[in-house]
Amino acid sequence: MPLIVMCGYPCSGKTRRAEELKAHFEDTTDRQVHTVGDGALGVDRNRVYADSQQEKDARASLKAEVERKVNKDNIVILDSLNYIKGYRYELFCLTKHAQTPHCLVHCLTSGEDSSLWNKNREAAEQYSQDIFEALVQRFEAPDSRNRWDSPLFTVLKDDILPLEAISDALFKRKAPPPNQSTQSQPLSSTNFLYELDKITQDVLMAIFNAQMTSVPGDLISFQMGDKGLIIKDPHKRTLN
Repeated sequence: MPLIVMCGYPCSGKTRRAEELKAHFEDTTDRQVHTVGDGALGVDRNRVYADSQQEKDARASLKAEVERKVNKDNIVILDSLNYIKGYRYELFCLTKHAQTPHCLVHCLTSGEDSSLWNKNREAAEQYSQDIFEALVQRFEAPDSRNRWDSPLFTVLKDDILPLEAISDALFKRKAPPPNQSTQSQPLSSTNFLYELDKITQDVLMAIFNAQMTSVPGDLISFQMGDKGLIIKDPHKRTLN
């Protein structure tokens, strides 16, 4: 499934944009659309983002869920902060392995706007002010010059989502080639053992034949030519 990675400050409109994308692709394509995010996994934001190990475990769970769903056919939307560039690189590598395109949608807002939206949420859905400020400070903005952040669609709070451009990025662009180190090596020829045994027998017979015309101390060299095994004796004679 082509992968759409949402990215932005806390309370920057990522979930609203993810819902717009999901509705658009369900209406215009026959592909299934899967949304993976903190809400679907029941992540307690204030508890998880206050502990680095719990946050790391939560990111791993999100990545594992994406990996289970991603393939070449349908669409996966990852609705989370995705604020660490190293994590976005891991997601990029995941799509390379699956040989499917991806894109990044950056919901760009100011810290003041996001903070106001956070305060207007229901109390159970709010980030604490300390957690909110810490996440904003740690945010690593995407850069379209990085292959794992490209193609990048930056969307302001009042912008209309570029649905057609995002669709083209997913369905009209080739998937990144997988790393050569992850590719299976070609299998050996089915007659490999037969060929190996035949060459071994030819070498042995050539040695036995050369012994009949050589004396102790002579050197015998072997060369595999187009016409078969060639033996050269020290007297410059060639025996076929």
